[in-house]
Amino acid sequence: MNILFRGGAVATETETKIADLLVMGDKIVSIGTDLSASDARVVDCSGLILLPGGVEPHAHLSLPMFDTISSDNHFTGHRAAAFGGTTTVMDFTSQSPGTSLQQSIDFSRAQASQMAAVDYSFHVNVTDLSNNVASEIAGLPSQGLTTLKVFTAYNGRLRLSDEEISKVLNISRDNGMLVMIHIEDGDEIDRLVASALSDGYTEPIWHARTRPAHGEVIVGRRILEIAESSKAGLYIVHITTAGLLNQITSARKRGVHVMGETCPQYLFFTQEDLLRPDGANWVCSPPLRSVDDNDALWQGLSDGSIQTVGTDHCPFFADGATPIEFDGQQVAIPGKELGKNDFTRIPNGLPAIEHRMSLLWHFGVSAGKLSVQRFVELTSGNPARIFGLYPQKGTLLPGSDADIVLWDPNIKHTISVANSHMRTDHDLWEGVEVEGYPLQVYLRGHLLVDRDKWLGKAGYGQFLHRHANAQIM
Repeated sequence: MNILFRGGAVATETETKIADLLVMGDKIVSIGTDLSASDARVVDCSGLILLPGGVEPHAHLSLPMFDTISSDNHFTGHRAAAFGGTTTVMDFTSQSPGTSLQQSIDFSRAQASQMAAVDYSFHVNVTDLSNNVASEIAGLPSQGLTTLKVFTAYNGRLRLSDEEISKVLNISRDNGMLVMIHIEDGDEIDRLVASALSDGYTEPIWHARTRPAHGEVIVGRRILEIAESSKAGLYIVHITTAGLLNQITSARKRGVHVMGETCPQYLFFTQEDLLRPDGANWVCSPPLRSVDDNDALWQGLSDGSIQTVGTDHCPFFADGATPIEFDGQQVAIPGKELGKNDFTRIPNGLPAIEHRMSLLWHFGVSAGKLSVQRFVELTSGNPARIFGLYPQKGTLLPGSDADIVLWDPNIKHTISVANSHMRTDHDLWEGVEVEGYPLQVYLRGHLLVDRDKWLGKAGYGQFLHRHANAQIM
């Protein structure tokens, strides 16, 4: 079907202008004034903003953790993303000890292919760097997989040594790939956790107290020195502290090819939220920090020090023993209650994928902290560029996929678990009113969301073949 979007404010990373936008099939073919197409369906966009479909760089769907699994699968998580204005979601493969990367890739792709409701890709976790695994990496770009992820925490499970991280960086550099990294101090965390448990401390707040902010800064400095030596591209996920952001900013000024991401939870919540009666709901890794860190991250979004906003979406039920009604069925998935007597058993993760764009719009654009152009950069343009999808995704240009959000900047929406589409029993932003929300969401010219109606389907989402040597922002 051909569609003519008439008279909306077309927003890209560089400008916002009143224009018509013509879609033929699954592509944008023209943007201009007084466009005509006799066989096109006309959509009146007066008073609306046309945004590129959001690109989510960081989500964890159906992620096994402890004795459960994150509660959104590829269908429910993708659908929730679409209701919030996101049309591309990047997840992670999970390498098991002693297995190949290809095994984890094949499993993840098979799991997603029949359920995907938006377009998608995977970053490849490297958690067991044998010689065979190292040799596998060079072949990943031919499969459209151009990003690896490594960890400096989760000793004995996910962590690589500094020497191994250096090796991964060198291999990625030689193959036009990008390394993502989770930065915390795994050794200090293990010491502090053992001490807290031996002293009888089991409450959720100890999750944060055993993962101190200075660990991110100290380890971050060390990792940035390794990246500087390798001259490889590095993307630091979920920045939580002003100190780590300062390290990144300093490294970028020295010419280090490093980029950074933060997440909504680190802009709005603090460690004190873990003291609530339901504090387990706020347990994530890295943990929430301070108001000063919140403010520093907002400033980093405003001044360009931070390149993207992801969500690290990884939801769990607050009470997995009590079923909720979801999609006409009673659903109960073990969740945060698993750690009611031991903070180390609380599944780490939060629900956020549906709210990323509306929160950034209301508290960023409407509050005067972000321009519309900066909003587009953070939510779609920069993730698409960094991860090898631009200009197919992340912008509104002739030739781009017709991933279009009709955004009403004036509509008010109250966030609640009652109207959310994420498969969980709570919402961290319960009762927060935002102004600015999607009315319609299109993926490759197909209408997925029409106000509160879901018109998409499982299996419509396509795996995206990302290109190597993507842009360092």
